[in-house]
Amino acid sequence: MKDAFGAPQSLLILGGTSEIGLATARRLIARRTRTVYLAGRPSEALDAAAEQLRALGAEAHAVPFDALDPASHEEVLGKLFTEGDIDMVLLAFGVLGDQARDEREPLAAVHVAQVNYTGAVSASLVCATALQQQGHGALVVLSSVAGERARRANFIYGSSKAGLDAFTQGLADALHGTGVHVMIVRPGFVRTRMTAGLDEAPLATTPGAVAAAIELGLRRRSATIWVPGTLRLVMAALRHLPRPLFRRLPV
Repeated sequence: MKDAFGAPQSLLILGGTSEIGLATARRLIARRTRTVYLAGRPSEALDAAAEQLRALGAEAHAVPFDALDPASHEEVLGKLFTEGDIDMVLLAFGVLGDQARDEREPLAAVHVAQVNYTGAVSASLVCATALQQQGHGALVVLSSVAGERARRANFIYGSSKAGLDAFTQGLADALHGTGVHVMIVRPGFVRTRMTAGLDEAPLATTPGAVAAAIELGLRRRSATIWVPGTLRLVMAALRHLPRPLFRRLPV
């Protein structure tokens, strides 16, 4: 359960080495979150991330989890909920892919779709069911402004995020009134390992800024947050721009 200050006492991060996920964990640990599960493929990085959170005073556990193995999600994630209530689930895994390569190699494009959409749908539904059964909690899903309108430069990644975003909106409606808070996070360009080497987009942000926005959104019980907030207005305009004009934009 959340404590008297509204902070979740337990957190499950799907994508346990995610820079945004770990920045969120550190921020919440400072606000009394005490148990953190880092779910991801077994690796030294996952173990190191758990150890870093333990050094901050949390009880942190590395949990083997593979987004590309939906058949295992019910067993792996469901088991965590049987060990005690989880106040917040943050779905933070995803792959950017390589647009040029993915257009040439359909199986590579399918990999992006399977991780970002299929795996996320499976994991979200398993966690949503468990949160609903316990009668409280939050499911926070990292979407992207890339899903708002397909761009030539990354439409494969963007389309996978568009599907995830639409799915999460519907899931939020399905869970309305159950005690489960669903929140969609739409960051712009985030400076992380995943985007290293790419040309930086306008209004770029950081994992720490996204984490701060997530914390604020939780307190406000927001349905959707944009990071930075200015992107809400920018994308409202771009969403309705005629396609011939949109093609000419350097985005």
